Amino acid sequence: MSERSTIFTGGRVIDPSQELDTASDLLVVDGKVAEIGKNLTAPDEAEVIDVSGLIVAPGLIDVHVHFREPGMEEAETVATGARAAVAGGFTGVCVMPNTDPVTDNQAAVGFIVKQGGDANAARVYPIAAITLQQLGERLSEFGELVAAGAVAVSDDGRPVVSSHMMRTALEYAQTFGIPIVDHCEDPSLAAGGVMHEGLVSSRLGLKGIPSAAEEIMVARDALLAELTEGRVHICHVSTEGSVEIIRQAKSRGARITAEATPHHFTLTDMACEQYDTNTKMNPPLREDHDVAAVIEGLKDGTLDVIATDHAPHHYEAKERDFDDAPFGVVGLETALGVGISELVDTKQLSLYDLIHCMSTKPARIFDLPGGGLSGGSPADLVVFDPTRLWIVDEAKFLSKSRNTPFSGRELSGAVVRTVVAGMTVFEAD
Repeated sequence: MSERSTIFTGGRVIDPSQELDTASDLLVVDGKVAEIGKNLTAPDEAEVIDVSGLIVAPGLIDVHVHFREPGMEEAETVATGARAAVAGGFTGVCVMPNTDPVTDNQAAVGFIVKQGGDANAARVYPIAAITLQQLGERLSEFGELVAAGAVAVSDDGRPVVSSHMMRTALEYAQTFGIPIVDHCEDPSLAAGGVMHEGLVSSRLGLKGIPSAAEEIMVARDALLAELTEGRVHICHVSTEGSVEIIRQAKSRGARITAEATPHHFTLTDMACEQYDTNTKMNPPLREDHDVAAVIEGLKDGTLDVIATDHAPHHYEAKERDFDDAPFGVVGLETALGVGISELVDTKQLSLYDLIHCMSTKPARIFDLPGGGLSGGSPADLVVFDPTRLWIVDEAKFLSKSRNTPFSGRELSGAVVRTVVAGMTVFEAD
């Protein structure tokens, strides 16, 4: 069979894995990157795609999404989530295990792998549960889960409350070379809270979740990572105190990584003032100084990656009173635009650094394919226009759900094309 070739001409190629940011052509042959260089000669019968004025980068990788299948398919399925991912420029996503039933066995992991493959969109990597049924009582069989395709373990949606259980998990995970991914929350402090505890929650008459509820568990995980020399990845960091704890732990050599979400480096608890349930998430939106600290953490490398915590909910669920509505917002289709608008356009990060946080670093931390465009690597890439303005219209989302806190916001930075294994899986109108 003849090789399938595509050449992307006239673009600006940014690849942090090679410290590359230059005007270049990019040649893809048979699903892999063949060559990057100026004035490349296209092979006979190659598809030529003109990307002049656009950025060509490794496909984005989101290490924290919820696709709700099995059990809550009315909100999202693996297929709809994977299509939403490529619309946002993501070529790989790591799916959390808080489904129904929980992804805590080989069959459940295999189901996610199969559904991801059938979707023919973004690559889907299962994250399996740390404990059986996410109850925090007995460890799941990490070896079997990894053999079935899991790339990490997490009880996300619930914290691992027992320090002994977390220590054991960190030690056990080292055998298989995977990170423990933790949702840091002290449930006794957070119980009943629906937003950040502060002046705004007091004014609105809503029960708050104090910053300490997150920081206590971040500190515990940092100490256990040092004790065990295990790899811990902290989900959705939201407070100034958490950023500083992680910074100090890294300075001591702890094997700790962490993520920030677009909503936590953009919005504050003031967004909740209209009782809009699309601003209700866990951890909650915090205060101005927390947003500034999260951005500073991204700038100095304390926070390693940007992840969406894409958490779809059916319209009717979010139509309840603020107290009763579920936590969570969608983010796959807005993350790049929010990142460019809030970090790049404001000179907080360079475009190179943003791609580093959204592609190269996630791939390295979770040992995933992609994150770079070196010769022979999978041709997973995103082509986008960093200056194109667009208005967030949730009615146009490919996700099944519409619960975005950014509705109606003007963003800069639009995905033009997403390519997985050399095949275009998304092309903008």
